Amino acid sequence: MMKVALDTDVIVAARRSRSGAANALLRALRAGQLEAVASVPMMLEYEAVLMRPEHREAMGLSEPQVQAVLDDLAALVTPVVPYFLWRPRLRDPDDEMVLDAAVNGAADAIVTFNKRDFLPAASLFNVQILTPAEALWQLRRT
Repeated sequence: MMKVALDTDVIVAARRSRSGAANALLRALRAGQLEAVASVPMMLEYEAVLMRPEHREAMGLSEPQVQAVLDDLAALVTPVVPYFLWRPRLRDPDDEMVLDAAVNGAADAIVTFNKRDFLPAASLFNVQILTPAEALWQLRRT
């Protein structure tokens, strides 16, 4: 089974569009066809971003409904405690937590729409950097 760390942009895209690859990855996670790792800082970042008014409005969800989505997601992911932080490796501190979770959680890949933000460091840790469409393609191949 493929194990991934999902960047926040993937979670947002999955919730804003039911027809895209990001949403298909969440459906695969829910179906047990994909494993996702996340740390507490990642879950807090997901919450902070999904609670923004522009995202709640686009998703058509209230704050309690977003919290329910996050609770469901938390129940699906494999929790990772980053015992070792590999920082600083990336330009964006929010990306660092995704890299930390991926490496400490032995993920096969980081799934993101911003591949170039992760590429310099991910090769050091043998972690693939995939877009949602690429990850979905790999998942369907196996």
